Amino acid sequence: MRYYLGLDNGGTTTKAALYDEKGNEVGFASVETRMLTPKPGFTERDMDEMWEANCSVIREVLDKTGIDGSQVRAVAICGHGKGLYLWGKNDRPVRNGIISTDNRAWEYMVKWREDGTEKKAFELTCQHVMACQPVALLAWLKDHEPEIMGNIKYIFEAKDYVRFRLTGEAYAEMTDFSGTNLVNLHTRQYDPRILELFGLSELMDALPPLRLSTDICGTVCAEAAMKTGLKEGTPVAGGMFDINACALAAHVADEDHVCMIAGTWSINEFIRKTPVLDGTVMMNSLFCIPEYYLIEECSPTSAGNNEWFVQTLMPEFIREEKRAGRSPWQEIDKMVESIAPSEFCPIFLPFLMASNVHPNAKGSFVGMSSYHTRAHLLRSVFEGIAFSHRYHYEKLRKCMERDPKSIRLAGGAARSKVWTQIFADVMKCPVETVAVRETGALGSAIAAAVAVGDYANINEAMDAMSRLAPAVMPNPDNFEVYDKKYELYCKTIEALDSVWDSYQALIDRTTKG
Repeated sequence: MRYYLGLDNGGTTTKAALYDEKGNEVGFASVETRMLTPKPGFTERDMDEMWEANCSVIREVLDKTGIDGSQVRAVAICGHGKGLYLWGKNDRPVRNGIISTDNRAWEYMVKWREDGTEKKAFELTCQHVMACQPVALLAWLKDHEPEIMGNIKYIFEAKDYVRFRLTGEAYAEMTDFSGTNLVNLHTRQYDPRILELFGLSELMDALPPLRLSTDICGTVCAEAAMKTGLKEGTPVAGGMFDINACALAAHVADEDHVCMIAGTWSINEFIRKTPVLDGTVMMNSLFCIPEYYLIEECSPTSAGNNEWFVQTLMPEFIREEKRAGRSPWQEIDKMVESIAPSEFCPIFLPFLMASNVHPNAKGSFVGMSSYHTRAHLLRSVFEGIAFSHRYHYEKLRKCMERDPKSIRLAGGAARSKVWTQIFADVMKCPVETVAVRETGALGSAIAAAVAVGDYANINEAMDAMSRLAPAVMPNPDNFEVYDKKYELYCKTIEALDSVWDSYQALIDRTTKG
């Protein structure tokens, strides 16, 4: 039997899963990874701790399965996109890694949009600037932590850093880096004109060589073998941006399906053979199937908001349910289901981490009354997150040649029957969920299998290793009520647009003290 190890470095969790050649999960391990928030809007991670977390889950999954590291054919890693992980000339992390939910550089995004820099960059990169992209974060660091600039040896994305620690070889994988505003999407190469536009020309030599998802990017080094239990010399593939990995697990191989990932980020994507160049979508990047581009609308406005709500406001509920031997999440589903779609719940704006409508927008419940219960608020959160996805989905549909046959849903929402039904009703489209627990790790394993030649290409590997659950059909009885709720969601966003800068100004004054 052939085994492939997939690693997934998300915003809050590090995971490892072992798969056989048919895509069956043989073993799984995960560990929570600390998010450091030194200031409002800052989200960071200790890079040494991140590496140790990866070592830990690899050891655990091998121990659980009893499979020797020598039996693993290949390894591949996915991780959150955007953010920033810097390796120093002193062979140590330069500083904490920056996670993709970070919003410290929002002023650079606004400035570049207003002064025309973004427009000039778009002609080369085919994407708008986001506050969490490396270009904005590097510009912020140059102005606020100038002492670190001379020590930057490599600029990494999350999974590229982990692969570097695993192999000792520095590469930048294309699906990730083509979404950073650092790559010319037309030439598929770095372009010094881009760095010049953003005032970062001195960092050109810190950009690692570009590689594809299924390229072999080194082998497990001796030190990593000792720490993980993997065999020294095990091939390590390029891996990919986690939204590519989820698309592979969802068997997105053509233009007939939209993939939605409801995790920390609201990811909404489809693939096509040409980029969208009219500026109507947030992001064009390169997909891991070479002839396709990934067309993406995204923001950190998804299921992470629900996790925050439950963990922060319902800790006693979680403890009680676990003590009683019940799954807290299943009980939450029951609470949400107890409120009919037609019942009025407060409008929830899922902007706890950042927003897709205004750089300073904050999470909000609007329209609460004394009769509203915790169940109403939970349903508000479920619906508000679905509306954030619809906000992006409507932009994607305008540049699709035809309506999608289905939405393929991954992430936290896909594990909830009631939430999946809400997505189907809000989008008015059948929703298929992936019939595996860990989509990111599986997508990585698919890349690993192709990299070592066990499958001829990604399509062949997807056919063998990915599978879908039966579709959840939209309920026409709910279309009208959700259209009205979504209209109110949009009106609420519009009405609050003028207050967010005042909120941020007060936060800044408070922080500075």
